[in-house]
Amino acid sequence: MPSFDVVSEVDLHQLTNAVDQAQRIVTNRFDFKGVEAFFERDERTVVITAEAEFQVDQMQDMLRSALIKCGIDPKAMDCGDAVTSGKLVRMTAVLRHGLDSAQCKAIAKHIKDAKMKVQAQIQGDQVRVTGKKRDDLQQAIALLRDKDLGVPLQFTNFRD
Repeated sequence: MPSFDVVSEVDLHQLTNAVDQAQRIVTNRFDFKGVEAFFERDERTVVITAEAEFQVDQMQDMLRSALIKCGIDPKAMDCGDAVTSGKLVRMTAVLRHGLDSAQCKAIAKHIKDAKMKVQAQIQGDQVRVTGKKRDDLQQAIALLRDKDLGVPLQFTNFRD
């Protein structure tokens, strides 16, 4: 029986590329010359550090545009508050990975409410959708793409 999985994941290699690209933009910008400003990445966490809060906000926008260029949806990024320590200001941005149970339930409920000929099962941090026909699954994918759930969704493991 055909099926696919609905997940919310961030490719770590593309995240590294996005952080490196944003760092290159910072080093080449005229208004950041002579300023201590940099990005630090650890797994799915990016720490933005600069000398002033407005610079941290600008760097956050640079990171967001770099994420878009690398194919990562910026909705996956949760930014904390800017924290001042000494002469530096830091902001932590965490990239969400996986769906929580409330989001899984919302996806399954949305599919069930559409009265389609598919079934949705919650499996940990993903939702498996099965149906008898490939066309029904493609309609379910289109339905979920149109619905804004606040998290980026990917459709993986499509099996016929």
